Amino acid sequence: MSTEENTNQEEIQDTENVQDGQTEVNGEEVNDTAEPTTEDLIQKEKDKYLRLFAEFENYKKRTSRERLELFKTANQDLMTVLIPVLDDFERALTHAEDDKEAEELRKGVLLIYQKLLKTLEQKGLTKVEVKQGDKFDAEIHEAITQIPAPSKKLKGKVIDVTEKGYKLGDKIIRYPKVVIGQ
Repeated sequence: MSTEENTNQEEIQDTENVQDGQTEVNGEEVNDTAEPTTEDLIQKEKDKYLRLFAEFENYKKRTSRERLELFKTANQDLMTVLIPVLDDFERALTHAEDDKEAEELRKGVLLIYQKLLKTLEQKGLTKVEVKQGDKFDAEIHEAITQIPAPSKKLKGKVIDVTEKGYKLGDKIIRYPKVVIGQ
């Protein structure tokens, strides 16, 4: 065989190898359509497992947080309905202080008010403390009106509290209604 025939024979073999999906790099055959090795498959499955496990852990944490939040605020509807009753008791007590003849009635109303307040506090209800002279904060207070400040010190501050505010846990369920100085 001549050298020309040898060269043609090698080119024909190279062409056949390329047609099978294989290529030759530096004399070594490389399979382009090779299946992943078992190590690659194991690594993929481990990765899937770790992602799924992490996703499940996040789900458990999220649902437990939501559950705790639900327990904290489960009584919110009931509390918002009972708060006006507390206001009525406070008004009754204020009115009863003016009437000296109704001392026994005042004591009875006071006992009922204290019992109701104590029960609601046990369920997580707390008052939002606001005093005259506190700085107005729109995050905590609800301004119902502005009046001219009696002194320069009271400008932008709470002058009067017309309705108390209440919190259930960390959430304010009724904002205190205040009058602020202008």
